[in-house]
Amino acid sequence: MATNLDAGWDLSVADRNGQLALVVEVKRKINALTEWAAGLRHNILAHGTFPKAPYFLMVFPDRFYLWTNAKAHLDQSEPTYTIDTRPILQPYFQQAEVTANQISGQSLELIVASWLGEIMYSEQPPENQSQRWLIDSGLYAALADGRFEHEIAA
Repeated sequence: MATNLDAGWDLSVADRNGQLALVVEVKRKINALTEWAAGLRHNILAHGTFPKAPYFLMVFPDRFYLWTNAKAHLDQSEPTYTIDTRPILQPYFQQAEVTANQISGQSLELIVASWLGEIMYSEQPPENQSQRWLIDSGLYAALADGRFEHEIAA
């Protein structure tokens, strides 16, 4: 059930205990620099009334930026992990018959939701090296058996 507080995030995921674990901001920008993403995150958190989560994932068609420090919400720190999304999202782009440059924001959000859903409901952690950061960061454990906080607009 969505509340007004979490309605501002593109996606948010609660852990198996119902606690907010991950918030996701999805942007269509290609080649977003780390510093730019850090500044955007800082602005969103400084001016928003959004609930805080232990994990903050900023999604671009070509890159994920993941912050894992729950206490560093308002600083302008660089992300804990910078991930090339091509090995992760390319199969989804191919299935949708679009490229990273062509994808709409809403389609990218749906693709990310599908990918997160696969993580939350999988029987075991992803084994491919491109998603090793999920285990290393603790995000996989936080998302396992979780649920989306609100429905995705179709």
